Amino acid sequence: MRIAVTYENGMIFQHFGHTAQFKIYDVVNGEIVTSEVIDTNGSGHGALAGLLSALNIDALICGGIGGGARNALDSAGIKLYGGVAGFADLAVQALIAGNLDFNPDVQCNHHGDHHHEHNCSEHGCGSHSCGEHGCH
Repeated sequence: MRIAVTYENGMIFQHFGHTAQFKIYDVVNGEIVTSEVIDTNGSGHGALAGLLSALNIDALICGGIGGGARNALDSAGIKLYGGVAGFADLAVQALIAGNLDFNPDVQCNHHGDHHHEHNCSEHGCGSHSCGEHGCH
């Protein structure tokens, strides 16, 4: 099994579409056998699902994620574990053990809202301001 986690400084990055790195884990017989951090090389949103598919990822752990990316992951056959925060390594261990606390209905629903002035952290997209990533 290959698991990808949106990644920044050991933590789960909270906005899938803007993650600069993934940490990729190879799991065999319930044990992590390898892990590596890869750069997304500027890919964003829907292109990230293609990147993960090309890496033969089976599951993704992330924070907030928009509907388009959710659909792209689903089409690629990648199982989504969204709405997760904290240390990436601990989240993967929890997933392997079958006790990962995730939100199957997580949405990063500020996409398409062109008139908001609030901070995205109010709805699970991390601690950045919406204006920083051009969703206007």
